[in-house]
Amino acid sequence: MVFGLSGPLGAGKTQLVKGLARGLEFEGRIHSPTFTIVNVYTGGRLTLFHLDLFRLDTPEQIEAAGLQEYLHPAGVTVIEWAEKWFGSSIQHPASSIQHLRLAQIEILSESERRIAYEDLGH
Repeated sequence: MVFGLSGPLGAGKTQLVKGLARGLEFEGRIHSPTFTIVNVYTGGRLTLFHLDLFRLDTPEQIEAAGLQEYLHPAGVTVIEWAEKWFGSSIQHPASSIQHLRLAQIEILSESERRIAYEDLGH
């Protein structure tokens, strides 16, 4: 399964990943992989691959980073700043992902968020 997360800085993308990790029964700390691009968490029910594309600007840079393997994970992949890879419309490579879910997080106030969720899986 692949989750793509979009939203401005401070919207709570990493917090959502922490919640997913908790649901997968991972007991360690979750850190944003802004500088490493990918963190891999094992020890839960499934392996969690956490990608952060903030420092990459184009789909070409993302593909050059060799991240395509995470689109078909042996576990769960969560991609922060997914719009940098997939764009605002779902096209290649997203169209080839079997189980893709997208979440757009909008900041309503300091303590409120709105999450729009779309299931694009087959």
